[in-house]
Amino acid sequence: MDQDNLTLIDEEDGTRDRYLTFAVGDEDYGVEIAYVTEIINVQTITELPELPPYIRGIINLRGKIVPVMDVRIRFNKEPKEYTDRTCIIVVDIGDSGIGLIVDQVREVLEISAEQIVPPSESRSSGGNRYISGIAKTGEDIKLLIDIERLVSDELAPGTEN
Repeated sequence: MDQDNLTLIDEEDGTRDRYLTFAVGDEDYGVEIAYVTEIINVQTITELPELPPYIRGIINLRGKIVPVMDVRIRFNKEPKEYTDRTCIIVVDIGDSGIGLIVDQVREVLEISAEQIVPPSESRSSGGNRYISGIAKTGEDIKLLIDIERLVSDELAPGTEN
């Protein structure tokens, strides 16, 4: 596929350079909107034994079993009670899907490649290895999540940080 066709596809689906932004603690994050299937309120979560603490369990989303991860705990922040602002962002990558529990969904932003800088070496190791870029939006900063890496690490058997 040549670049013209790729550009045409990106423009046709309307998701190019668009990110769903959300808050976890004091930081704002973004995930490419192309991966987001829906945003739902926190619902009953069925806990499963022997999972890492940040995998809260599974939910039944209209007959589909979806694992849910508390992003706050995954990113080594203090746990927090869920409120009416707490949401689950359901993302889908191929055959894998996961719900991301976040403090608050913000908005969808267009963020061009020129606004994004790569994370520094210190941010791309350890717990920050899931940050694919840092976006400058006005006076704010959004940490862009490498959702493919995050989901593939969480859903692959036997993987742990």
